[in-house]
Amino acid sequence: MQHRHLNHQDFTLAAIDDIIGNGGRRDWSMLRRAALDNRNILNDVLRICAASTNEPVAQRYYFWKRYAESHLA
Repeated sequence: MQHRHLNHQDFTLAAIDDIIGNGGRRDWSMLRRAALDNRNILNDVLRICAASTNEPVAQRYYFWKRYAESHLA
């Protein structure tokens, strides 16, 4: 996925936020693989989701929050 306003393909906080909020199944699959390979990405997912789960329509963020928590436990 070409992230909005980003000129790289790294899993930065901005890129993770964009993938969760705007990505499709293929993007989520890439994030999942990267997160399982790198525990720091799971921590970054939690940081992103913590800032976004206050919104009532943030189901994608709830999903990723639970996913990261289950794999960090």
